[in-house]
Amino acid sequence: MTDAAEQIRQTVTANDVVLYMKGTKTMPQCGFSSRVAGVLNYMGVDYKDVDVLADADIRQGIKDYSDWPTIPQLYVKGEFVGGCDIVTEMTLSGELDQLFDAKGVAYNKEAADKIREANG
Repeated sequence: MTDAAEQIRQTVTANDVVLYMKGTKTMPQCGFSSRVAGVLNYMGVDYKDVDVLADADIRQGIKDYSDWPTIPQLYVKGEFVGGCDIVTEMTLSGELDQLFDAKGVAYNKEAADKIREANG
């Protein structure tokens, strides 16, 4: 296992929710990262953000680790959930709420409902 892969493994297992993204949760550097961070921020999810632009090894390493070619990438309790399109679909369908409930991740249910109402 490479150093990057080991660092990624440690990060996703040590934190309940991790978002590998371009930029940070307070200053996303691409629209897709901004969308996913925005959903998590709005829903009040406590998550660790990892800026892949700060480390080229992590930027490539996360793609290899998940076997997923794009960023952002969301992990919940060590499990790869998906990128922007998947997280968006899961948010609108209520599947993200179900995942958070099943994994014991705290979030604001009313905020999740408001996202769906606004996009319904």
